[in-house]
Amino acid sequence: MEELVYYTMLYDIYGNLLTDKQKIYFEEYYFNNLSLSELATRHNISRNAIHKQLKETIKRLENYEDNLRLAKKNEMLENIVKSISDEEIKRKLQEVISL
Repeated sequence: MEELVYYTMLYDIYGNLLTDKQKIYFEEYYFNNLSLSELATRHNISRNAIHKQLKETIKRLENYEDNLRLAKKNEMLENIVKSISDEEIKRKLQEVISL
C-alpha cells in the first residue's frame, strides 16, 4: 500500500488519539501538502522540530495499529463482505463497517 494512503488511513482511524499539535502538523503536511519549511515558517519553529513531530506522529499511528490492528481488521471485514452473495447481509455488514 502506498505510504501516503496507509498513513492517512491510520490517521482516519486513530487521529483522535493524537495531540492537537500532531493533528495540525499531520493534516497540513499530508492533506494540504505543505513542505517542512512552510510548516516551520507558519508555526514559527524549526524545520527539524516539524520533522521530529511528524516522525513521532507516524510512530504513534503505527504503534496504535500494531497493538489494536483496527485497520487490518477493517480490511479483512471488507474482503469478507465482498465475498458474500446475500445482498441483505452484505448491506448490513457494510453499515457496521462504516460506523
